[in-house]
Amino acid sequence: MRSQNRWLSGGFVLSALVPAFRTPDLRRRILWTLGLLALFRLGATLPSPGVDYRSVRDCIDVVSGGESAGIYQLIDVFSGGAMLQLTVFAVGIVPYITASIVTQLLTVVIPRFADLRAEGQAGQAKITQYTRYLAVALGALQASTLVALAARKQLLRGCPKEVLADNGIFAMLVIVLVMTAGAALAMWFGEQITERGIGNGMSLLIFAGIAARIPSQGRSILNSSGVLIFIGVCAAVLLMIVGVIFVEQGQRRIPVQYAKRVVGRKMYGGSSTYLPLKVNQAGVVPVIFGSSLLYLPNLLTQLTQRGPGEQTGWQRVVQRYLVDPGNPVHVAVYIALIVFFTYFYVSVTVDPAERADEMRKFGGFVPGYRPGKATADYLSHVLTRITLPGSVYLGVVAVLPNLLAHFGAAGPAQNLAFGGTSVLIVVSVGLDTIKQLESQLMTKNYTGFLR
Repeated sequence: MRSQNRWLSGGFVLSALVPAFRTPDLRRRILWTLGLLALFRLGATLPSPGVDYRSVRDCIDVVSGGESAGIYQLIDVFSGGAMLQLTVFAVGIVPYITASIVTQLLTVVIPRFADLRAEGQAGQAKITQYTRYLAVALGALQASTLVALAARKQLLRGCPKEVLADNGIFAMLVIVLVMTAGAALAMWFGEQITERGIGNGMSLLIFAGIAARIPSQGRSILNSSGVLIFIGVCAAVLLMIVGVIFVEQGQRRIPVQYAKRVVGRKMYGGSSTYLPLKVNQAGVVPVIFGSSLLYLPNLLTQLTQRGPGEQTGWQRVVQRYLVDPGNPVHVAVYIALIVFFTYFYVSVTVDPAERADEMRKFGGFVPGYRPGKATADYLSHVLTRITLPGSVYLGVVAVLPNLLAHFGAAGPAQNLAFGGTSVLIVVSVGLDTIKQLESQLMTKNYTGFLR
């Protein structure tokens, strides 16, 4: 496993940004990206029609840090705090992310999707269209759920105030339509950033939402816990960032040799390269899956609970072992789910047999292994071995906020804005964006040299 530690240097980031602003095309791309991100953050602060914004703010202050909002914390982080405030972009891009994951998994289950994937760009365009339709449907479903929970005072439990000005069917339908339209607009923002901007649009929208909450969370920690705790949290976050960068850049390089072949009067091949397999091949998808599945029992207990304080035996077990983030059972189950979903997602998205077949078609082979099945078995063996440390790394990073809570870092310090999941997303998106910026700069330099 090798790690490219040059990304730790702040000078590298500046060396990529300064020439980018001097290039007209890249400057337009960067400004287009920043403009759409600003519009997204503006929509994340605008309350939906029919929502009592002052009551919502009061309720958030009342229940902040409590268990009532714990089930929605991860999604609220992805929306940049817009979900609990019931803004226009309250649903955000979570429906599109879910739809993308579902359609990606369907390519393995349904032959029709597999055939579309094999068709190339035309088939991918159809899959993207299906993803958009599914994202809009999921956005409407999630918006309806949010409005229904807000009307029943279960979105921000513990606050007696009415967050909706009118609980009538028509008024709630208007809010649902506005939130669904906001989800579709956020999806369009992300696609436009990917196509005409810099970096992956959906990832950058999540990045903007998390980064927007960091100053307020830092101020809350400083005001509530003091300077020493604030310095300790900043040091812990800095160490976490260094560790995430180190592992995210770690990869196993499989040597690949291409045989010489003669086409006409020219000879091709004869070169050696490598096939990079990242330690964290699954990204943050296992964390999202594990969090959603772990919070599902808590959601069921809230929906089936008859009244405040009235709990059955299984509801008390769920509240004690699966809801409390400091409980060892919660931590163990969380890590186990992340490890399972990491292996599952890698097995679905990375096909060693397909990689081996591609190398065989172009005359490539791994030294010491025959092309075809032997190469596929070797790649599967290596991928299985490096996925284990990657999955454990994801689990450790994800449960760090739980460990902070267990050791007494209560209040804003255990908020997910400073949690491992957020740090993982911010660092991964930042590295990927800088890589793309450097790649485009290198392309521009080569183009100018050839001209």
